[in-house]
Amino acid sequence: MKALYPAFERMLPVIMVIFLILGSIQAAAALHLSLASIRHFMEWCAPAYPVAAVGSAFLTLAGLWFENRAEKLARNGLRRRRGWMMDVLARLTNRSALEEMLAREQKETIIDAEELAASLRARVIGQDQVCEDIAAQLRRRLALHVRGKPVGIFLLAGPPGTGKTYLAKQLARQLDRPLLNFDMTQMSSPHAATQLFGSPKGYVGSDTYGKLTGGLKEKPDAVVLLDEIEKAHPDVFKKFLTAWNDGHVTEASTGQHISTVRCIFILTSNIATDELSEIADRLSDEPDKMRAESVEALRQAGFAPEVLNRLDRIFVFRALEGLDIARVSALEIEAMIDSYGLKVETGGIDPSLLFQVMRRQDRMGPAASARDLARSIEDMISDSLITAQQQGAKLVRIVSNEDGVVAEIANDSEAQKARIIK
Repeated sequence: MKALYPAFERMLPVIMVIFLILGSIQAAAALHLSLASIRHFMEWCAPAYPVAAVGSAFLTLAGLWFENRAEKLARNGLRRRRGWMMDVLARLTNRSALEEMLAREQKETIIDAEELAASLRARVIGQDQVCEDIAAQLRRRLALHVRGKPVGIFLLAGPPGTGKTYLAKQLARQLDRPLLNFDMTQMSSPHAATQLFGSPKGYVGSDTYGKLTGGLKEKPDAVVLLDEIEKAHPDVFKKFLTAWNDGHVTEASTGQHISTVRCIFILTSNIATDELSEIADRLSDEPDKMRAESVEALRQAGFAPEVLNRLDRIFVFRALEGLDIARVSALEIEAMIDSYGLKVETGGIDPSLLFQVMRRQDRMGPAASARDLARSIEDMISDSLITAQQQGAKLVRIVSNEDGVVAEIANDSEAQKARIIK
């Protein structure tokens, strides 16, 4: 019987025509219509035939055009064909927003490298070349349709306090991807791998997923930040090799393979900073040679060779100097004041304070850090910030005088007037 279904479906149009003819004959017989009266009615309608023919042709062509366009949009995932009845998504959620999310996810495979680089340069101070290089790399790698491993495995190397971790966080924000941040200094023991990849059955913690495997299961397109990767135990390194080689990680508690082909791995390291800085300065115009010498410098410094062989690119951060130190310091001070629920007045950080920071950086070299400076300033002005907060202030200015650094309450009207004058 089932074999007759296809033939029956093909005959449906003919059957419908037969039923239509029979129905017309029955209606004519019920109304006692003769052939002469039917012919007279057809002749009376004759002037309308061309108009009806043109209208039918127009509707047919319009229907064919709409059908073809709808099929193309549906194949691209940009539109779901509408029926006569309300779609369940239109009834239960915002379908248009869902369609926009789907379209955005499909379009993210091609990014504007110049726009991404400009956004990163505006936020990561003093590392313009790194921002441009990593944006170009991501544009090429995201455009690949066939990929058996992560989008990218990048190492950010250089002195501390130069923006390596901050760049990874900004990259996740600009690409609209979730961030999975892991401090590898806490992974220095051989048992630390269970924190990331789960515990085998029968061991404590086997009833929950690891932090990395669970995170990637829920957010497969995440940016995975492995901060200070060189401090992780070799057993932890070995677990990552599968993720980078084969495009998946294994959850120890269930044995499930979790894909890593959609995520981006960012590794940061502070080792061999002097050698890498010298190589970056000397070979800034020869990227291939700079990469080769950087790999060798990291290998001699004790970096695991099996990890170096799997890196897609190494980006060397330069030590901050000149006004870049003042820019980073000002941003750190602003962030610290924001944490108290206050804002810095426009031009409200004493330039002499930032000048002292630059001189301190020159004396201490890489040992100095903008974060350390912000913390030391916080110790000095925290009481005045709390007082300003209690008095309902919104704006403050940071002033350096003979008694040290203090926070003064700024007048909102004065601040507005200053902005207008400028």
